[in-house]
Amino acid sequence: MGPYSIVPREETSGWCEKGQLQPALAVCERTPVDVVRVDKWLWAARFFKTRGAATEAVLGGHVQVNGTRVKPARDVVVGDRLEVTRAHERWTVVVTGLADRRGPAGVAALLYEETPDSVEERRRRREERRLARPLGADLAERPTKRDRRRLDALRRAQRRR
Repeated sequence: MGPYSIVPREETSGWCEKGQLQPALAVCERTPVDVVRVDKWLWAARFFKTRGAATEAVLGGHVQVNGTRVKPARDVVVGDRLEVTRAHERWTVVVTGLADRRGPAGVAALLYEETPDSVEERRRRREERRLARPLGADLAERPTKRDRRRLDALRRAQRRR
């Protein structure tokens, strides 16, 4: 599986350092984790590149745990339902494992299970964005100075909305 392995348990899970791989369903003695801060879990599950970005997202209200807005220090346990919004993407996931360290993407994917509704909604939104025509797509050739000014005015008007 790689240098890290998730060690699932009913209540908690964690992973071991390199060279300490455990067989499936074993408990890692090095760092068993019962609860993890929501910002730390989001970082470990690779929803955000940095802990600071995860903390900002939680403070900004882009993360909800079991339907309620939370603070970064809120503990996450196995079975919690998280709604994570980042840019144009929105995930609804159920926590299946806990980790307080960031590992490989394959291990991070085992920390949660995305709901079928969330998968379908993200697919639908991705398709809508793909089919949406960008501003200026109706111009066949390189825009003139006048056309560029009109495009800039349209873009400014859209940002104000």
